[in-house]
Amino acid sequence: MKAAVVILNWNTRDYLRKFLPGLIDSCIGLDSEVIVADSASTDGSMEMMQEEFPQVRCIRLDDNYGFTGGYDRALEQVEAEYYVLINSDVEVTPGWLSPLITWMESHGDCGACAPKLLSWFDHGTFEYAGAAGGMIDSFGYTFCRGRVMSMVEKDHGQYDNPADVLWATGACLMVRSHLWKELGGLDDRFFAHMEEIDLCWRMQLRGWKVQVVPSSVVYHLGGGTLPSTSPWKLQLNFRNNLLLLENNLAKTFSIDSGNAAGALVKARLAIWLRMALDACSACVYLITGKTDYFKAVVRAHREYRSLRVREGMESLREYMTAYAGKAHVAGRWKGWIVLSAILRKEKVFDRIKI
Repeated sequence: MKAAVVILNWNTRDYLRKFLPGLIDSCIGLDSEVIVADSASTDGSMEMMQEEFPQVRCIRLDDNYGFTGGYDRALEQVEAEYYVLINSDVEVTPGWLSPLITWMESHGDCGACAPKLLSWFDHGTFEYAGAAGGMIDSFGYTFCRGRVMSMVEKDHGQYDNPADVLWATGACLMVRSHLWKELGGLDDRFFAHMEEIDLCWRMQLRGWKVQVVPSSVVYHLGGGTLPSTSPWKLQLNFRNNLLLLENNLAKTFSIDSGNAAGALVKARLAIWLRMALDACSACVYLITGKTDYFKAVVRAHREYRSLRVREGMESLREYMTAYAGKAHVAGRWKGWIVLSAILRKEKVFDRIKI
């Protein structure tokens, strides 16, 4: 099979009922299969699938292992050249899949690619989760072409050329299955949020590219599992951002400089600075009476310290020997996107086009 389009479902029965018919229709005539992997839902999702979509293969997991553990376990049971991870709250457009397959077939150095992600509520506006591909600033804050902090752009065709990016959204992401397996899939420590950024970054550190293919378009509703106001979501984002930097910064700096010792020092300094900025955010939450958010940041840092795996000098030198001159990490933006967004507001988008 060329492409396996896999939805990881957890209690999103109504989204499946709404968006699955269009997804199934869009795959007709292609060497592809739609699969629903269920994370022990309790809302009747699997009963509904059996009654209304008996033709769709379902993989039943025995628990909710999060986005990371769920996909890692589900894709062990799937054989295809390409895996497509897609959220249950995504509405596809006719012909969305073919451009992604064609791109991968014609670009052998591309490890993962994604469509342009627009808002389901307003088809002319980019969607928060991934927009036209993701970037990262010098302080480890992630953002997108088309979305910076809470600001989103209208789609005027400004990002309609394919582009190398640091990351593409897990809401709809095509990955070479052999590369997924070589990298061990998603990092299970993340559970949910930023795990696809980590995967895309690790791909580039192995010499692969991550690209956006804007001739493919999908519409994302967003927030289907955790609302943006959830303290737990905030905790995951703060914790996982630090894990993301711990996993990838030292290697990235090493291929920039060719100096393992300097790269380790620079990476640890950058992570320390990011933790200090997080502490400032926590203080703001406390001062403004958002005690649940303050506690979420504190828990995030505590969990990061218990989960992190620090890069060692020997392993970093081994990495440099293997990948120096072969790996390049795209989508890094010099500066602090938070300050730029505050000062420039919507004009910040003029500075991030690549």
